[in-house]
Amino acid sequence: MADAPKKSGLKLFFSKYVLFGLPLAGAAGAFAAGIIFWGGFNTAMEATNTEKFCVSCHEMRNFVYEEYKGTIHDVNRSGVGAVCSDCHVPKDWTHKVIRKIKASRELYGKAMGTINTKEKFEAKRLHLAMNEWERMKGNDSRECRNCHDFQSMMPEFQKPRARQQHLNAMEAGQTCIDCHKGIAHSDLRDRADEAYLEELEAPNPDFVREIPAEYVASLERVTAREAEEAEAKKAADAAAREQMLAQIDAAVEAARADERAKMEAASGGTEVASADAGAAAGAAVDVAPGIDWAQVSGTDLTLFYPGQASFEWVQNGKQHGGARPLTKGGDACSTCHAAELETIGNKIVKGTEETEPTPIPGKRGTISATVQAAHDAKNAYFRISWPDGPHAPVPFVEGGKMDPDNQIKVAMMITGTGIEMGEQVGCWASCHADNSYMPFDPEDADIAASGDVAARLEASDRITKYLTESRTEIEIKGRRGKAQGGWDKLKSEEEIAALLEAGTFLDLLRVYEDGSSSNGYLLERRVQNGGEMQASAVNEAGLWVVTFSRPLSGGEGDVPLEAGKTYTVGFAIHDDYAAARFHHVTLDTKMALDDPAAAINVEGQ
Repeated sequence: MADAPKKSGLKLFFSKYVLFGLPLAGAAGAFAAGIIFWGGFNTAMEATNTEKFCVSCHEMRNFVYEEYKGTIHDVNRSGVGAVCSDCHVPKDWTHKVIRKIKASRELYGKAMGTINTKEKFEAKRLHLAMNEWERMKGNDSRECRNCHDFQSMMPEFQKPRARQQHLNAMEAGQTCIDCHKGIAHSDLRDRADEAYLEELEAPNPDFVREIPAEYVASLERVTAREAEEAEAKKAADAAAREQMLAQIDAAVEAARADERAKMEAASGGTEVASADAGAAAGAAVDVAPGIDWAQVSGTDLTLFYPGQASFEWVQNGKQHGGARPLTKGGDACSTCHAAELETIGNKIVKGTEETEPTPIPGKRGTISATVQAAHDAKNAYFRISWPDGPHAPVPFVEGGKMDPDNQIKVAMMITGTGIEMGEQVGCWASCHADNSYMPFDPEDADIAASGDVAARLEASDRITKYLTESRTEIEIKGRRGKAQGGWDKLKSEEEIAALLEAGTFLDLLRVYEDGSSSNGYLLERRVQNGGEMQASAVNEAGLWVVTFSRPLSGGEGDVPLEAGKTYTVGFAIHDDYAAARFHHVTLDTKMALDDPAAAINVEGQ
C-alpha cells in the first residue's frame, strides 16, 4: 500500500493539537467567527444607542425630543451634551444588555401603536416616567453618575442652596433622581401621587456616602472666601449706615421742628415745649428718649416679595423643592435661601403661575432695610429704616391703591413656644393658603355659612393669618382637589385659651403711616388687644424711619424678652399702599438681648 501523503508542518500543527476539544484549526475558526459576531453585535448595539436611532420613530422625535432640545443636557457652556442613551442606557456591559432586553418591550409598543399619537403618549406619559424614576432610584442614579460625581462637585462653583442640598444628600442617602426630575423633559412630578413620591424619594441608607475630602476642602475654601467678602461688605455697609443714620436723625429732627413751627403758628407764636410738640405731632414723637441711636449697631435685612407661597406650599413637595429638607431634615428657610432673596423676590414679583398669578407691574421685588434694636431696664426699642420706592398702581384695584390711608405699614413678629417649625420658618407659620388673596381664600358666602366659626374669627369677607395649632386639621397636600389650609377647622375656645396661656402664638407689633400702632398677637386670628406700645413713622427726603417700643415683660400676647434667650423674629413691610399678602418679608431671623452673635442684637443702654 502506498504511504499516505505527509502533512505539512503547519497543517500538522493545527490538526494534531486541540483546544477546548477542537483542533486548533477549528478553534481558530470559531475564534475568528466569534470576533466577527461580537463586533457585529456590538456595532449593532451601539448603533441603537445613537441619538439618530432614538429619534428615528416619530413618537420620540415629535414628542420628548422636542422638549429635550435646548435644555442644559443638549446645549451648555461646556459644549458637552448628553444624548438619549447617556441617561437611559447603562455603560457597563451587563446592565446594558439587561436594559436592552427590557427595552424590547418598546418595540412591542411601537408595533401596537400604544403611544403613536400625542394623546396616547400623554395618557401613558406618567407611567413611562415612573418606570424611569424607579429604575434610576433602584440603581442609585447610575446613569447620572456616569457624568456627575460627588467627588467632583466642588461647592466653590455651586450656589449656596445647591451645596447645602448635595451635602444633605450624601449624609441622608438621597440620590440624584430624588430631586432632579424634569431636567431634560417636562417635569411630571406634580402629576404623581404624593404618597408614591414620599416612598420613592425617601432616603436609602445604602446610598449614604462619606463626604469626599475634596468636597470638604472646597467647602472650607468657599466659606472662607465668602466670610472675607462678608466682612468687606460689612465694613462698607457700616460706613454707609453711619451716613444713613445721620440722615435719619436729621429727618426726624426736621419733622419735629416742622411740627413745632406749625403748633407755634397755631398758638399765635407762643413757644411750644419739645416734648409737647412731639406728642402732638404723632408721627414724629420720640418713642425712645433715652436711646442714643448713633451708638446702636444696625443689621441690614433684605425683605423679599413672597407672593402666594403659603405655609402649606413650602411643606408640599410637589410645589416646593425644599419641602423635604424643611419638614424631614430640620433645615430653616434661611439655610437654603438666605443668599438668593433678590433672585427669588425679583422672579416672583414679575408673575409666576404658582406663586403670583396677579402681578403688579413695576412693583419692586425686594426692599433693603436696616434694623436697630436697643433696650433699657423696662422697654425694648426698634428702629427700621428703608428707602421709599416709586408708586406702582395695582391694576386690579380701583385707584391703584389697596390701602389708600396707609402708604406703609410695618410689622414685627416674635415667635412664641410650641409652634410647628416655628424656629425654622418664623412668621411664615401664620401664612396660610386660605388667607385673604391667597389661592384658597374662601368666598364671602362660605364664611357667612360657617356660623359660629365666622363669629369667633370676627370674619365677614376675609380670613386673617392664623397658626396651625389653632386648627383641628390642616390640609397641606391638596389631594383629590381639597383646598389647602383649614380656616374653618377651628379648635374650641377652651383649647385656644390654653394655647394662649402656654405662649403658643406670634407676638405681633404693627405701625402705620401716621405713627399709630397696635400691639397684639396671632393665634386663631389676628388679635389687637391694646397691648402697651409706642411708635412713630417719618418719611423725610425719600427715607422711611419707623420707631417703636414695647415693655420687655409685656402682657397677654407678648413674648417676654429676656437676656440669655434667642428669639426667631420676622419683619414685614407693606409699602406703596399695599395690603394683605402684597408685602415684603424677611426669612427667619435670630434676635437676642446683649448678644453680638445674634443677627439682631438688642443692645442695652
